[in-house]
Parts: sequence; C-alpha cells; structure tokens
Amino acid sequence: MTPAAAPVTVTVTRPRPVLSVTEHLHRDLAVARDVQAGRFAHLGSTLALGRRPDWFGGDPADVEWRIEWVKLYEGLDLAYAFTITGDIDLLRVWEDLVESFCDQVPVGHDSSDVSARRVQNWLYAWQRFASSPSYPGLRDGLDEHLVSRIRADAAHIAAHLTPERNHRTLELYTLLLVGLAFDADGTADTVGTGLWRPQDALAALADNAVADVWPDGVHRECSTDYHLIVLRSLLGAVANSRAAGIPVPAALLDRGQRACDFALHVQRPDGVTPALSDGDQGDFTSLLLLAADLLDRPDLRWAATAGAAGTPPAQRLVSFPVAGYHVQRSGWGEVGRPYAHERFCVLDCGPVGDGGHGHYDQLSVEIAAGGHSLVVDPGRYTYASDDAGWRHWFKGTAAHNTVCVDRMDQTPYRPGKPKGAVSRARLLGRESSAGLDVLRGEVTSPQYEAIHTRTILFVAADYWVVHDRLRGDRPHDYQARWHLDAPADGRTVIHAASGQVEVRMPGGALVVPNGFGAVTLEPGWVSPSYGVKHPAPIAVVAAAGDSAADLLTVILPGTDTAYVTATCHDDDLDVLVERPGIGVDNVRWTVGSAGSRWVHTPC
Repeated sequence: MTPAAAPVTVTVTRPRPVLSVTEHLHRDLAVARDVQAGRFAHLGSTLALGRRPDWFGGDPADVEWRIEWVKLYEGLDLAYAFTITGDIDLLRVWEDLVESFCDQVPVGHDSSDVSARRVQNWLYAWQRFASSPSYPGLRDGLDEHLVSRIRADAAHIAAHLTPERNHRTLELYTLLLVGLAFDADGTADTVGTGLWRPQDALAALADNAVADVWPDGVHRECSTDYHLIVLRSLLGAVANSRAAGIPVPAALLDRGQRACDFALHVQRPDGVTPALSDGDQGDFTSLLLLAADLLDRPDLRWAATAGAAGTPPAQRLVSFPVAGYHVQRSGWGEVGRPYAHERFCVLDCGPVGDGGHGHYDQLSVEIAAGGHSLVVDPGRYTYASDDAGWRHWFKGTAAHNTVCVDRMDQTPYRPGKPKGAVSRARLLGRESSAGLDVLRGEVTSPQYEAIHTRTILFVAADYWVVHDRLRGDRPHDYQARWHLDAPADGRTVIHAASGQVEVRMPGGALVVPNGFGAVTLEPGWVSPSYGVKHPAPIAVVAAAGDSAADLLTVILPGTDTAYVTATCHDDDLDVLVERPGIGVDNVRWTVGSAGSRWVHTPC
C-alpha cells in the first residue's frame, strides 16, 4: 500500500508532554517482562513474536488480536517498568518495536481509529520514558523518525476521519493531542502539514459530542463500556486544553456533564460498570475522580471513592429516557447499608444501540445487592464471526436477562449493524411511592407476533418482583432467562418446596411461585473482558405451548428464606412475600389504575 501522506520535515525532537488519561491502566511489570522476552498477550491469547516482530502477523484466528497488538499499549508498561527499575533494555525493546513498526507498516495501512490509538500510546510511552532520570534519549535518529511518523499518521487520520460515533471521537482527540504536543499554543503554521491546530480539533470534538451524546447523556451506541471510553476522551480533551490555556467550548462541557450523569448512575455498588450492549465490565472510578476535579462534581467523587469523600448523589431512581436506561438504587451508602451492599438494578428499555454494537437485549436487567452480582449481562466475548458461533451467542437475546420467544432473537441476527426491521422497546410508565418503585416496559419484534411486557417492582428498597406478561396469537415457548455470575458456577442449587421453586446462588435467590413457570438450570457463560469467558449458570423460568403466559420471578439478596404466593388476572397482579424475621409484603399492581398500592406488615 502506498503511504497516504509522506513524512514532513521536522525540527522538534521530542513532543511536549500531554496528560494521559490511560497511563494508570498500564503499569504492569509482568507485561513489560513478557514483551522484553518477545511475548504479547491480548484478548485471552499469548503469542511469541519477538522484539522486532512481523507486524503483519499476529493471531490469524481473530483479526481483533492484531488490532489490539498494533496499538502498542505495551509501550506504557515498558516505560513504567523503566521508571521503576532503570533497566535500559526496556527502553531498547520499545525502540525496537517502534522502529520495526515504522519500517514495515506504511502510513494508512491500518484504519484511522487504530492508527489514532497507536499515536496516543506512542506519545504517552515516550513522555513516560523521558520523565525518568535514567532516560538517555532515543537511539540515534529515532526521535526525528518517530516525530515524522506521528505527524504523517496524524495527517492521514485528519484526511480519513471516521464519519461518526466512538471511532471519530478517538481520532479527533488524537489530533488534539498531536496539536498540543507540537503546537501547544495553537499559533504554529500548520498549512501544508496536514496537522490541525488544537483549537480546531477541540471545536470538532464539541460538534462530535453533541452529535453522539444524546440529550439524556447516553452515548448513541447504548454500550456502557463505549460510553465510558468516549467520556474518557472528552474529559481528556477538557483537561489537556485547560492545561494549555485553550478555552473549552461550552457544548463540550455540557455533553461531558450529561455523560458523567449516566456514568455515575450506571455504576454498580461494587464500583464496576456493567457490560451492557457489547462491552466489557470495567472499573472507571479513576475517570469519575478526574471528572469530579474537572467539573467540580462532589457527587462523582462520592461514587468514585465508595462514599469516602464528596457528597452523596441526590437521586436514587433515575431514568435516561432517550436511551431507555432506568436505574433503581436503594442508596449511596450514606445511611444504613455499606456502599458496596446497596441494591442496584438497571433496566434496558430503549432502542438497539446505534451501529454494530447493539445487543438484542431489550427489557434485560442487571441486578446487584449485598456485595454480589445477582444477575449479570454476560458481555461480548468476541467480534469474530466463525463456525463456533460465539459472536451470535453473546449478542443474541438468549444471552440476556429478558424473555426469549421460541429461542429466537428479538432482532434478526447480524454480526454488525442490523439491516431491515429491528425490535422496538418503549417504557409504558414509571411510578414511585413510599417503599415501591415500578418500571413497566414493552418490546415488540419483527420475528414473532407475541408482545412481551415486563413489570419490575423494587420493594422496600430491598428486593425485586419481576412479572413477565406474554401475549401472542398462537402457541409459543417462552423463557425468562436469568444469567448468574461466574462465582455461581457449581454453587447454585434448585430447591422445590411447597408452593414454589427456589434457585439459591451465592448472595441471593430467585423464587418462582407455582403456576408462574417451570424452573431449570442451563450452562452459560460470562465474559468480563474481550476474549475471556467463564462458565456461569442460567436460571430459566419457562412456559410452553400456549399463546399467553405470565412468568413471575422474585429476586432476593442475602441468605434468608422467603415464601411467595401470587395471583394474576390479566393485568392485575397480587403478590405476597413473607420473609421470616423481617415481615410480609403484599404488593398489588393494576395497569391503568391511579398507581400502585403496597402494604408492609412487620413480624
């Protein structure tokens, strides 16, 4: 491939330092030692490729492996290890990797987003090496060569920007960093270089944030992981621009604030952000701390420190109406329960995420309580489409905590962006009263005529009653599928007692009263990060052979026993939950009434 842009003549031999918002993620001495030995680990696979590898190689079984590898994240680990040990060979390894890459791979060979991430990592690693007292400088000629390549890559990225979504954000942020590294005050003459002035990159980032972050604060791809990755770039832009004395556009600050609201409320009590719709589970507490400083947000500091500093957020029951995410939370650790033991539920009642990341997960939930993840989104595992079918399994409806009709997906499966009709979800209403929060949503599918309506009742800020109402014109097999977390594997049992079936797992139980579904366990998987999967059981509550069904699941934290009885007449639901030593809750719900009524009678 002919390089898209020729390296320009340079006189700068070392870029000005920029703030890295990912440096803390790459401080692994073991990674540095492996790379020193020529071993590279990505996406669950380790390959021995040498210190001056063939950069067109990698893992042929998964193109994503090479994509991650050529971003050269390992450079940050090498630089960190160098600052700790002073081992000059760690610098030499990085020089070998960078030099061999520049010699082998022409500008423009990789996609713009991949090149952008690599340029960021080169800047971050180089400045980390240079910050060490042991740094002797790069080998002869490499500094000029590397600066020329970074400029050429930036010019190519600028000429081939992704039109929209998270890749464009990453690319624009990289252009900002390169501009700051070589033109900190925005006054240098960039005409003919292909580079952008920092002010221009910042303005484009603001436009991109307005286009991609919806007014409710959720990124248009509806993926929690990608939402936080985009937010990291937006906050990095704010921090770096302020450090350079460049005014930050009001639109960028506004969308950043809104995106922080979603990041705050979607974080589980254990500090981990769930893997909703094509992402990994992630600890973004350091990002919330950065946002707390940049945006003067004590509520973000509270969440980032699990209540050790800052101010508790004012809201517990929050809706993001455009994206359709709705959160129930018992508290923020300020009264009664420890922070990590609070109750948490997030319901997905919105559109399939924009682009190719959207999973077929409408009306799915993730629930945590008492320091345990009770039901979880299994994650994404892979983007590779192969005969094993893992991409389909993790993206499909059956891999989510919702109802599967005839084992079909809500939207016809494609590995990327849907083509044709997609399923539609909408919130039918949310009502809150003392001791009860009720969410009610509906999903329709182009795959079948049956309509799924889910009502989630959060009772006494303690546990959940979930009613799945299925109505079709012909008989179907209906399954409410509850994905338990990996620690439940081998530690989950089904106990049938008089009047109910109980699924007992670490940290809690699912209780299904008789007449509201047959209960079984199936093997499943949970993928906390790309390329990694762990066995985890699935509790299935099923009804088969009829056009109409009502499934009822009570999700209880802790080890206490509960006795559940229920009646259902069309849209009228009456549930009695008796918890010995705690009390009796009688929850009545009628669609179309002025609201809901519940009674709690202590023992």
